[in-house]
Amino acid sequence: MKEIDRFHAAVNDSRATALNIHRAGRKTIGYLCSYAPEEIIHAAGFHPMRLFSSKHEIILAENHLQSYCCSLVRGILEDSLAGRLDFLDGTVFPHTCDSMQRLSDIWRMNGKYRFFVDLVLPAKLNTKSAAIYMEKVLARFKEDLEAASGKKITDTDLSDAIVLCNRIRKHLFFVYEWNFRHPGVIRGADLYALVKGAMIMDKKEAADLLAGVVSSLEQSAPPAGKAKRLILSGSVCDTPDIFDAVEKAGGAIVGDDLCTGRRWFDGLVAEDAPPLSGIAQRYGNRMTCPAKHAGLTARADTLVSLVREHKADGVAFLLLKFCDPHAFDYPYLKQALDKQGIKSMAFEMDDQQSSHGQFSTRMETFIHML
Repeated sequence: MKEIDRFHAAVNDSRATALNIHRAGRKTIGYLCSYAPEEIIHAAGFHPMRLFSSKHEIILAENHLQSYCCSLVRGILEDSLAGRLDFLDGTVFPHTCDSMQRLSDIWRMNGKYRFFVDLVLPAKLNTKSAAIYMEKVLARFKEDLEAASGKKITDTDLSDAIVLCNRIRKHLFFVYEWNFRHPGVIRGADLYALVKGAMIMDKKEAADLLAGVVSSLEQSAPPAGKAKRLILSGSVCDTPDIFDAVEKAGGAIVGDDLCTGRRWFDGLVAEDAPPLSGIAQRYGNRMTCPAKHAGLTARADTLVSLVREHKADGVAFLLLKFCDPHAFDYPYLKQALDKQGIKSMAFEMDDQQSSHGQFSTRMETFIHML
């Protein structure tokens, strides 16, 4: 599908993508977590772009961060200090882990970008007070963006942005569900590129191209095969080679619980609700990550449901090295899977280390176990 090539191009050179958007007259605000309210950023006239780890050697960031910070945090700081993120007009730091918050402090003190916000959303999502607080934080964020952009953000602006972002979510959900019903109809690396590319590209362009992908998939012939069906679980998966490794080992990815996967586009904003209320409600209802709390067993229940609904044979945990929130959750998630008789295996990932041979060998072993 030719549409997928454009997503790969955006993933492979996000800087060029951002510069093209800038030349078209739209400024870019980078964000570092899937809890950043892209609709509000877009409604303010900015382009929201997710930032990812550097593919360059970590040198400059070593002077600011401990070596036991994850490669995502260190890599983003490296790109900033090296000038590779100079296309940014601002950044948004939703409150997540300790390492990301320390990066936020360093980022703010260096003061390289005009707009900066620490977006402290509630950690507990399943209470009435959390929903009220969430909406107030979003309202304050809206005011900050209005001051930065010099324009009033109307409900119409927000509603239009919500409809656009919902289009992207609906298309991605269809692609995921189609792949679940017909494993192998789209390569794992292409699926990864669609999600990550949609986080980087112009929103309207992404929505239009995804519509073309959906149309092509609907007309495609489902492949025949007996690959083992896998669910991926973890944080940011920024290494496309692992998808090829899974498929070469005889596996098929039929679903995920990833920041760079379904967790980003899960759930729609109610288009008939007051805009800020709708955005807040979606954050309260979508799949949660370890940095948020929606019940003692919420994440385990979601993961087990994903396995059952997608008829998966097992779960592969992709744990970013030094990512404490996911590391803390892993034992209880594995225990929940074990109780249900669901096999799993944990794989430690690091964007700065090349260990694809080891990953392939262990993945082949896991597939043979299923």
